[in-house]
Amino acid sequence: MKQFKHPFPFSDDNKRYHTWNYYLKHHYGQKVAKVPLDAGFTCPNRDGTKGYGGCTYCSAAGSGDSIVTHGDLIDQFEKGYAIMARKWPNCKAMAYFQAYTNTYGPIEKLQASFVPFIEREDVCALAIATRADCLNEEKIAFLCELAKKKEIWIELGLQTIHDATAEQIHRGHTFFEFQQCVQALAPTPLKICVHLINSLPNESIDDMIESAKVVGSMPIDAVKIHMLHIMNNTQIAMQYQQHPFPLLSMEEYVDVVIQQLEVLPPSIIIQRLTGDALAKDLIAPAWTLHKIQVLNDIDKAMAKRNTWQGKKL
Repeated sequence: MKQFKHPFPFSDDNKRYHTWNYYLKHHYGQKVAKVPLDAGFTCPNRDGTKGYGGCTYCSAAGSGDSIVTHGDLIDQFEKGYAIMARKWPNCKAMAYFQAYTNTYGPIEKLQASFVPFIEREDVCALAIATRADCLNEEKIAFLCELAKKKEIWIELGLQTIHDATAEQIHRGHTFFEFQQCVQALAPTPLKICVHLINSLPNESIDDMIESAKVVGSMPIDAVKIHMLHIMNNTQIAMQYQQHPFPLLSMEEYVDVVIQQLEVLPPSIIIQRLTGDALAKDLIAPAWTLHKIQVLNDIDKAMAKRNTWQGKKL
């Protein structure tokens, strides 16, 4: 019996969107903690194949700033998992290959990185962060073999459907290439999660909502949404300091996220609605450090408006 009554079906609490916790609880029957890992991959946007320095917003750690330690993968996992287990005793782990592009390399590198975690009893699934231009037929086939044993999530860093923005942030591939990748993944057992960033330079609120709506119309399983972080030692930080551009306020962000949720199908899992940044490296916006407040404000505003994920479809 639900304690809270509202029109959204995929919820056991006051949430009006399809949370990641809801999915994990109903799929695995227990708490699952993501353990971030750095498997030593690089990126075609860093090694000169597509460019140097990565996407303009990307940190030197390749978005792996929250990783506890680096070096040996098993050591990384053991230390990260121990921290999670202190918070959630008896939780299962999802090995999250977070840093850089984790399918960019020879198949032997992928095998050496992923297979040991498929064999571990304390790991229930793998999440693999990558790019749409770094998954060929051979690699997809290999990942499908792994998916016979455990759930495999492919996290694609799209950020925006708009190619003009993609060029500005130096993403290095087109939206058409992303569409081709999703078409290749859709018939497989691999789960697809798409990353979107709000408040990218020169994007309007309508642009952000359109990104969510178009992505939501595709055969995907989940999305991650977060605010643009201006981080120290990134290309976008230099641009921002030289020529400041407007960033969404917390109130504006809450409003945009709600409008994005309203155009996403209820079945799509919302893995994240706000990101984590290390305070020592964050230049702006400072309000993103108040993650709980942002999430609470989203919940309150959705209840006040009597809206929910998918309402405007």
